[in-house]
Amino acid sequence: MTAQLQDTGQLVALRPSRTRSLTLMLPLLTFVAIALFLAIGLKRDPREVPSPLIGKPVPAFSLPPVRGRSLGLASTDLKGEVALVNVFASWCVACRTEHSLLMQIQHQGIVPVHGLNYKDQPDDAARWLDEMGDPYTRTGADRDGRVAIDWGVYGVPETFVIDREGRIAYKVIGPISPAVWRETLLPLIQKLQR
Repeated sequence: MTAQLQDTGQLVALRPSRTRSLTLMLPLLTFVAIALFLAIGLKRDPREVPSPLIGKPVPAFSLPPVRGRSLGLASTDLKGEVALVNVFASWCVACRTEHSLLMQIQHQGIVPVHGLNYKDQPDDAARWLDEMGDPYTRTGADRDGRVAIDWGVYGVPETFVIDREGRIAYKVIGPISPAVWRETLLPLIQKLQR
């Protein structure tokens, strides 16, 4: 509080205005708001970005096969059975880390794995699959990336679980680890297959 001398010679205490109080509190309120947003953000798993497509039919598309492959990939191929769609590229370093797991999944025959080759050169994609092994039942070449955009792809790799009706049931951003396969994807696939 501040004091002011009146005409009568007495000191009278004055209250600061509300505007001034709010102005002084603004930095503290801003700090609290930023701290709250950071605290919430740090608790979230960056691999679990909510997708507006979960529960919705896969976007309509039809892609030619990757060079050297006979089967392309289309939305109509994703109806009638539970499947995985893996978005990959030969230039993607993280795709290499999950590739051996995709080969194991394909070898076990638990679920068909389809590939969506993202913004790749035809020869590079073919050479990569020839050298690393081809875990995909069908592989569509999305050279310009338009189909991936329709799927809401942020980057490669990303993997989608598709249910029997051709709806997106789940999305993994980044490489699939053995733990993600064992604890999340496999139980979901088995549930959807029942």
